[in-house]
Amino acid sequence: MDVCRREGFDAIEPANVDGYANKSGFPLTYKDQIAYNRMLAAEAHEHGLSITPKNDTTQVEDLVDGFDFAVVEECFSYEECGRYSPFVRAGKAVFIAEYGGKDMVARSERTHRLDFGLIFRLLDLGAWRRAC
Repeated sequence: MDVCRREGFDAIEPANVDGYANKSGFPLTYKDQIAYNRMLAAEAHEHGLSITPKNDTTQVEDLVDGFDFAVVEECFSYEECGRYSPFVRAGKAVFIAEYGGKDMVARSERTHRLDFGLIFRLLDLGAWRRAC
């Protein structure tokens, strides 16, 4: 986080902050993950950085107060976009990344109704992108 701040970054996006929900090899619980995620948020804020709990869908309600915005990948494919609405209700942004160009018009319309941001990218993260 020191390096991010020194290099002029505004925010961090720690990956895999839902380790308790995966086979990590450690006996992590929901409470363990909440404590860890809150510690990450406190550290980020102490370093003057914003932070997102990327893709931690099941803990949104518990994390919305301590995090600054949300980034979620493929929430339309997994039918979980609406679960990020607590961020919008708290006045915080939600950014969706969808990979490929499937159902772009319908997904864009749904995104606007949810008051989220949306970008379509290729899975290999090549140059093509479309925002709505």
